[in-house]
Amino acid sequence: MKKLSFLFLLLLAFGMVEAQENINKNPFRQLGQELPTPNSFRTASGAPGHEYYQQRADYDMEIELDDENQKIYGSEEITYYNNSPDALSYLWVQLDQNVRALNSQSYDVSSGRMNDRMSFGSLERLHPSFDGGFKVEHVKDARGSDLNYTVNYTMMRVELPSYLRPGQKFTFQIKWWYNINDRMKIGGRSGYEYFEEDDNYLYTIAQFFPRMCVYNDVEGWQNKQFLGRGEFALPFGDYEVAITVPSDHVVASTGELQNASSVMSSAQRRRMREAESASKPVMIITEEEARKNEKDKAKGKKTWVFKAENVRDFGFASSRKFLWDAQGVKFGNRTVMAMSFYPKEGNPLWEKYSTRAVVQTLKTYSKFTFDYPYPVAISVNAKRIGMEYPMICFNFGRPEADGTYSDRTKYGMIGVIIHEVGHNYFPMIVNSDERQWTWMDEGLNTFLQYLTEQEFEEGYPSRRGPAYKITDYMGGAKDGQMPIMTNSESIYQFGNNAYGKPATALNVLRETVMGRELFDYAFKEYAQRWMFKHPTPADFFRTMEDASAVDLDWFWRGWFYTTDHVDIGMEKVTWYQPSTGDPEVEKPMAKERDALDRDISDIRNQGMDRLTDRDPEAVDFYTEYDPYKVDALDKKEYEDYIRSLNDDEKAWLNSGYNYYEITFKNHGGLVMPLILEFEFEDGTTEVKRIPAEIWKMNDKEVTKVFVTDKPALQITLDPFRELADVDMNNNYWPPRMLPTRFELYKQRSRGSSENLMQRDQRAKELE
Repeated sequence: MKKLSFLFLLLLAFGMVEAQENINKNPFRQLGQELPTPNSFRTASGAPGHEYYQQRADYDMEIELDDENQKIYGSEEITYYNNSPDALSYLWVQLDQNVRALNSQSYDVSSGRMNDRMSFGSLERLHPSFDGGFKVEHVKDARGSDLNYTVNYTMMRVELPSYLRPGQKFTFQIKWWYNINDRMKIGGRSGYEYFEEDDNYLYTIAQFFPRMCVYNDVEGWQNKQFLGRGEFALPFGDYEVAITVPSDHVVASTGELQNASSVMSSAQRRRMREAESASKPVMIITEEEARKNEKDKAKGKKTWVFKAENVRDFGFASSRKFLWDAQGVKFGNRTVMAMSFYPKEGNPLWEKYSTRAVVQTLKTYSKFTFDYPYPVAISVNAKRIGMEYPMICFNFGRPEADGTYSDRTKYGMIGVIIHEVGHNYFPMIVNSDERQWTWMDEGLNTFLQYLTEQEFEEGYPSRRGPAYKITDYMGGAKDGQMPIMTNSESIYQFGNNAYGKPATALNVLRETVMGRELFDYAFKEYAQRWMFKHPTPADFFRTMEDASAVDLDWFWRGWFYTTDHVDIGMEKVTWYQPSTGDPEVEKPMAKERDALDRDISDIRNQGMDRLTDRDPEAVDFYTEYDPYKVDALDKKEYEDYIRSLNDDEKAWLNSGYNYYEITFKNHGGLVMPLILEFEFEDGTTEVKRIPAEIWKMNDKEVTKVFVTDKPALQITLDPFRELADVDMNNNYWPPRMLPTRFELYKQRSRGSSENLMQRDQRAKELE
């Protein structure tokens, strides 16, 4: 008896484990342990809680750009406000320039190989020679007394003389300098570009000052080392920055210019006033004026002063080469100045498109989130870079020397401007942790970039956004993929993972899963809840569900926590029609169906010499019986059957409905809605949309019956390419194979390619 009891308990335990495993495999199980427990700081709805807090850091800086030696000299006074409930004994400061120090960990953790052709940048990574990094001269308190500090690669711990208690503030000073890197040789988000033909520099300067780390309820101090890929987590604050540059340099910067009368001519200030109400960009500095600046090269210095309120960072650009244009954008009773700064090498592209792209970005993004709150939005042309800071960004894109440009150059330039200006919203205002979750700013921003591009020009060739554009990546080898919910430094295929896939996921949510109205409302709610705050992935996931009443846990789990892909196939389609019961109709149809069911032996046996043909005595009733003949009894039974039916039953009998039993198989792992288009004999179509919950009881295979009032000639699964299905060959009934085209060409010699503008000019010469 004891053995039987033990066996029963063992079987029971095994059954419970198996049941739990089945639950754990269910893609519709709720996100539980994956998300942090709601609390008074962050609620279950995804909104900030009643005890939510965030720190603040104000900066007062004096910066000097040494154009002769390519150095930055700086001093800053930081006032740090402890709004947390915790007493702090030290502060953490980011020293991001140290990623280029000779002892940088970024060199140590980078793998690499030798090739037949090596760039200067790749050699620099193998044995760095550039003496980068902050040279910190001192760290003092407000009275000038030295503070103890420790530099740990890209982080610096400043030890406080006493605890900084809740509600208190602490002011301290840092003085430093560093060598500016040549971006064109060794890369970087900021640095300089040298123009040999006119012996001038264009500086795009960022991460140029020691910056406070974030301290919050999620991680405490966000002091994860900067290795080069994961970007920046920063607190908000107010800035006043005085930037001293050569007197003929023009400075573009975060913030509002405070001393325009000292650094701009009266003509430039007049043009700026005209630009405020202009319907198109107005030149503040023309190309002719910029060319004159390039040649004359003044010897003196000039200080530009900027103030910025409630920003998380600060960047600027400086050069005597800059052209400058501007246009005002109205938001209620406010005017935001959209502006572009670029060298003559950027024309004619930049004068035509840059500020227009800035204006369109502000309008589209504001429509889907919140009105742009800052006074300026600036696009600066910098070769081979796209990078963002509050109110200012650096963007690539230049034409050929003859002024022509390819469509790829044009749309690539417009796209990067939209993207980098769009970063003002994510993460400069909706201030997610870029060091940890790249997708929270890059993915959301790429999604809005797609919406903006489509509002810029009909047929705009967006690289990312539509579902079908992510299928090659999602259907590719899984050993080269990571879930979206992966730390920034550990992501494979960075662009696809952090930009393309999350942007596509949001587009699928908007167009297919939620619908535009529900999605747009929830997305705007998230943006407005968390503007000027620090959201986490859970805050985004929860808000999207809370504001829409759509359970999306299955979607977040599949798209963000796995590398599964979408491949749903129609495995079997069976067409049914109700029998009329009328033998005059049904028996001829049965005869026709049976004739179609003949196999090869039946076909080849036609005309065979048979016994019953030679011997009449072998023939009986069944030999000559015709099962398709309609006799009097068939007719009477049908008449009796009809009399037995009520009116509703007769209506069903004569409805002519068609029943299509379709079995769907989930080959890729991701459950998704089913979208089917039925094409009928009369040329009409009907689209049927089935929610993803159809897979709740079986996420591998499901069968469903669809009813139509007309026979279908064609059934297509995912007819509008909205599911990111990686294999469309199993999406048709009757089955059809999709051809893949290839191009025949003669081998062209390298360097012989031309853009379409150049080709058009050659064609006109032949006319």
